Amino acid sequence: MNYTINKLDGISVFTLDENRLDANISGLVKNEFTNMVKEMSVRKMVIDLSTVESCDSSGLSTLLVANRLMGSVSGSLRIVCPSKKILTLIKITQLDKVLKLSNSIEEALSELKLLH
Repeated sequence: MNYTINKLDGISVFTLDENRLDANISGLVKNEFTNMVKEMSVRKMVIDLSTVESCDSSGLSTLLVANRLMGSVSGSLRIVCPSKKILTLIKITQLDKVLKLSNSIEEALSELKLLH
């Protein structure tokens, strides 16, 4: 699994450098999110899915786990999802009512900077 974690203005940006967020890597991604929250004490996180072209139910579950982890520590999460295919999947499953989505990393960072 290829990814990077950058910290910008106190906000952790997790960029998944894969074409697919699916059952093959979802366990690894969930473990990384857990580590970020529990070990690295991340309280503001952006998940950048800019390079991800497809996602299955395991991938959606991974995003929900990240959301739950951040909620458990009163943290804030934004998901950058420019792919129309993935955005449509999130809307069809009505997860757009649960997950906070942004069109770009810049937009996500601006929203999170406003939160205390």
